[in-house]
Amino acid sequence: METNQYIEVFIDESKENLQVVNDRLLDLEKDPSDLSMVDEIFRAAHTLKGMSATMGYEDLADLTHKLENVLDAIRQERLVANSDVLDILLESVEYLEEMIFNIAEGGDGSKDVSSIVDKLKIIEKGEVPVQTSDTTTHKQSPPSSESLLDIDQFEKTVIQQAKADGQKVFQTKVSLSEDCLLKVARVFMVFEVLEQSGEVIKSIPTVEELENEDFEDSFNVIIITNDSEKELEAKILKVSEVQTVEVTPFEVVEEDEKTSGATPDEFSNQEASNNKVQKEEAAPAKANNKGVASKTIRVNIERLDVLMNLFEELVIDRGRLEQISHELNHNDLKGTVERMSRISGDLQNIILNMRMVPIDQVFNRFPRMVRQLTRDLGKDIHLQIEGAETELDRTVIDEIGDPLVHLIRNAIDHGIEQPEVRKQAAKPKQGQLLLKAYHSGNHVFVEIKDDGQGINQEKVLAKAIDNGVISQEQSTNLTDRQINELILASGFSTADKISDISGRGVGLDVVKSTIESLGGSIEIESEYGKGTTFSIQLPLTLSIISVMLVVVQEEIYAVPLSSIIETAVIKKADIMKAHNKEVIDFRGNIVPLVDIKNVFDVPRKDDQEQEAEYYSIVIVRKGEQMAGLVVDSFIGQQEIVLKGLGNYLTDVFAISGATILGNGEVALVIDSNSLIK
Repeated sequence: METNQYIEVFIDESKENLQVVNDRLLDLEKDPSDLSMVDEIFRAAHTLKGMSATMGYEDLADLTHKLENVLDAIRQERLVANSDVLDILLESVEYLEEMIFNIAEGGDGSKDVSSIVDKLKIIEKGEVPVQTSDTTTHKQSPPSSESLLDIDQFEKTVIQQAKADGQKVFQTKVSLSEDCLLKVARVFMVFEVLEQSGEVIKSIPTVEELENEDFEDSFNVIIITNDSEKELEAKILKVSEVQTVEVTPFEVVEEDEKTSGATPDEFSNQEASNNKVQKEEAAPAKANNKGVASKTIRVNIERLDVLMNLFEELVIDRGRLEQISHELNHNDLKGTVERMSRISGDLQNIILNMRMVPIDQVFNRFPRMVRQLTRDLGKDIHLQIEGAETELDRTVIDEIGDPLVHLIRNAIDHGIEQPEVRKQAAKPKQGQLLLKAYHSGNHVFVEIKDDGQGINQEKVLAKAIDNGVISQEQSTNLTDRQINELILASGFSTADKISDISGRGVGLDVVKSTIESLGGSIEIESEYGKGTTFSIQLPLTLSIISVMLVVVQEEIYAVPLSSIIETAVIKKADIMKAHNKEVIDFRGNIVPLVDIKNVFDVPRKDDQEQEAEYYSIVIVRKGEQMAGLVVDSFIGQQEIVLKGLGNYLTDVFAISGATILGNGEVALVIDSNSLIK
């Protein structure tokens, strides 16, 4: 079968199913008693296995099949989903991710999966793998009276307590007649007898499987009762179509700690066993709580890029038509152009929305990463995610992942302290890490906030002076925010030791440059001993932006509206001098002036140069800092298509791109962030 035409669909759907497996496994660790999540994981893994086998990726299908077997054991309650088991399941997810990304890059998806398959086989048998320096060994789980009736720690505790109180514990095997027609009814009658005689601790198959008639002719139960073996057997045999009843004492096999397969995580799963009936009743309710499936189609991002480029040309022609209609002053032409402008505006919103994807596509990789890092570092950190549904342009989504990864790793490694250090500082043992996204105006803000030790500004200043980032004289005039932002300088690090996680002196400067290349900015707020917040501001889209067109001599420039506070006209007499620089008093704030003619060396006109009594000012802001851009006049607001300057003009100071105006002229787009020091 020719599979090339299906490869893109396979990759997309495989990533989606794998994300479901990853997310639900992390949820299962928080609530091991909720087996409905296991069903969801199993379905996603089963779908992935089927697609992989169909496409001919044998290693992928084989590993997924072994993963299915373990999930089925958890679903059948033959295996407890403790941390040791979940470690191996998540490790297998990493293997699957690597293979899928290999396929996406043009590979064949082959990988040596023998080691992880061996681990999955071990835990499927109820054994716990142990990592050693050379090989992976395993510990044998303790035997029970019957392999199908393995009990967890809570059930063992209940049984031991019952025996201490003088009660009896029996394993009862009930076999129905081969010609029994209403097996479910007979099972119900047997359970009614058992519940009148004592307390049922466990049943194999499970209650749900018995109700669904998903068993042969026999089933086993463990019961705590005051009846004798013969009394219990006689009561059950009174139920018609019960062929045989085998009642034997159930003994708990004791184990020493060295050979025990039980882990602390198993001890915490008491609710899973204690509320079996409640769990069985709650599962169908969750299964039925499904939303209506939306009708969607998959569109290659390259097609959307082509559509966006065509629309950008339409925006340029729209501007040209608006100018022509204004010059001709023809009413019918004006009306038609206005209508076309409204329709193209609606079309623009639709196209932009088509390119918008939830930032959840980036956020969903972090819970597993945080889990692994906290275990590696011996820390206790709770990751909270808010606003994952916030949407961003696909281009921005593709670029923002790596900066966020570095900031989160930095917060875990350097920000949040070890539990014993937090305890000495009168902080909760568990550190808090918040990852938050939200819309504000034409921007999306992403915040990474921790309640760790914060930034030691004295240490930062000393390191910055030693590294030559700033001089001793400059250090005396810096605000707290400016000191915090020194850690974004190239090669800057205050780490006392280098680790594999962070602290090599590279990274934060790359984070800053990546974010600024997207038209965004990053700010840092920190209080020593309390925590740190990194706030990233990103544009909703990179291609069509709203600007203020201004005139400087005979040239036209565009200033993004997102950076503008307001425009003003001031008298020359209102300009003051401070530190040999021109400044103005803007609503009680001293704002420095930046003359665009000087910045871009615009050719000057000789006439009336010295006679100007008024200045046109565009007040722009970067965080809490402001500046006034001096221009000759304002043209007005307009939506423009932002174009790059090409491969030969990649690093032009204070210019982020260019646009084609309605009259065919080219206007440069000013990067006001570069002008604010």
